[in-house]
Amino acid sequence: MKLSSSLEEYLKTIYVLKNTEKEVRVTDIAKKLGISKPSVNKALNNLKDIELIEYESYGDIVLTEEGIKTAKDIMKRYSALKLFLTEVLEIDKDIAETEAKSMKHAISEDTAKKLEKYINKILDLGDLDCGYDSTNPKCLNCVKITAKNRIKKEEEKKQ
Repeated sequence: MKLSSSLEEYLKTIYVLKNTEKEVRVTDIAKKLGISKPSVNKALNNLKDIELIEYESYGDIVLTEEGIKTAKDIMKRYSALKLFLTEVLEIDKDIAETEAKSMKHAISEDTAKKLEKYINKILDLGDLDCGYDSTNPKCLNCVKITAKNRIKKEEEKKQ
């Protein structure tokens, strides 16, 4: 089932919060997205209906196996786009975040995989033998730093 861009954003937010918090609650999501609790509840019920989360009113929100898989796919598309925009095209971080959020809904999983492969090639990230996970915020920060350092070295070689 194809998720709306709004439901994708909720799922991604739950995934990110789950990796930084012990429990994820409606209030946490509402704060993170800057929206009302009733809006969050409506979206959670939709995600529950399609079995991407387990959730009871006033309880902890838990991603199902399929929810985790879907959230990781969303994160990969977002991360690949953001890395491409910031490190390859050198677009301002804030603009890149906004554009990557919009673009991630428009590209297929196949396109995202090809973009990630291209980024790894152009930024020479193929030698990172560390279990790189493009859905892990620590890995993304490490790749960003590695990419910047490698781009800087290439520019210095050209001068």
